[in-house]
Amino acid sequence: MRIIEEVIGKEVLDSSAIIIGKVKDVEIDIETQRIESFILGKGGISEGLGISKGETIVPYEMVKKIGDKILLKSGIEESELEI
Repeated sequence: MRIIEEVIGKEVLDSSAIIIGKVKDVEIDIETQRIESFILGKGGISEGLGISKGETIVPYEMVKKIGDKILLKSGIEESELEI
């Protein structure tokens, strides 16, 4: 899917414009072909080498806007995201 190729690598920001990670994968419902969530990596050298274990799952419902970056809705704290 083209949309997946366009969002992989985008930075994800909370409502305070703080970067919480970059999209490294996307979960899709095969039957409806809709995005269910984004899987974020924390970045850094360990992720670049493929040895990072830190992932954050952001449900698509938490996304406010997708542009050059992905902005989450206000009231979403990093502690609310699935790790």
